Amino acid sequence: MANVKKIALVTGGNKGIGLEISRNLAGAGCTVLLGARNAERGQQAVRQLEQAGLGDVHFIEIDVTNQDTITAAAQQIESRYGRLDILMNNAGVNLRGDGLPGEADVSAVQKVFDTNFFGALRVAHTMLPLLRKSPAGRIVNISSGLGSLAFNSDPFWSGYNTKFIGYNASKAALNMLTVHLAYELRETKIKVNSANPGYTKTDLNNNTGPQPVEVGAIAATRLALLDDAGPTGQSFSKDGPDPW
Repeated sequence: MANVKKIALVTGGNKGIGLEISRNLAGAGCTVLLGARNAERGQQAVRQLEQAGLGDVHFIEIDVTNQDTITAAAQQIESRYGRLDILMNNAGVNLRGDGLPGEADVSAVQKVFDTNFFGALRVAHTMLPLLRKSPAGRIVNISSGLGSLAFNSDPFWSGYNTKFIGYNASKAALNMLTVHLAYELRETKIKVNSANPGYTKTDLNNNTGPQPVEVGAIAATRLALLDDAGPTGQSFSKDGPDPW
């Protein structure tokens, strides 16, 4: 794709890690479609990046829990660009009421899944025809170390006591989506991977994470810009491969 700008869609791109990924991809020369469900916040994020000298960033309305907005976004992308090169499934939530299985509000768990897993599935399903038109498509699912069964069962892991059945299980399901998409697309040039940002300071955790978004976006940015020799169907943090 030399001399051809890559078209990247970032869901939940108006703040946090999504905004930083959008900044990185625009800085790498991509045309970035900054997805947000709230138009005012999305357009404000675009202006923020434009003021930083990153001009090829455009707001696109997309609510991953609303299929109509996903379908409309796909139609806009097809009409304007004819393809999609990078899909960054970043939108995610962590809701009050989640917790251990015996204590969690099941309706809260369902809402977490609707965004974190079903939202990513809806978007990937709808955008696949456009990704198949790319010379080298990339799908990155923003997961978490909390989605790793190996980490969750390791009493020596730093996040061992962080047990939210909705959030953790939704990220584990997202990892399964990564594996299955990579299998489905194994005969194509599309690569699919999960990115573990690490415990990053964002609104998702009330800004309690110890690392800045600049660090949290490293793995996802790297996976979005993989060359043809890069891996597929795996999970990575900034430090390398993660266990499932």
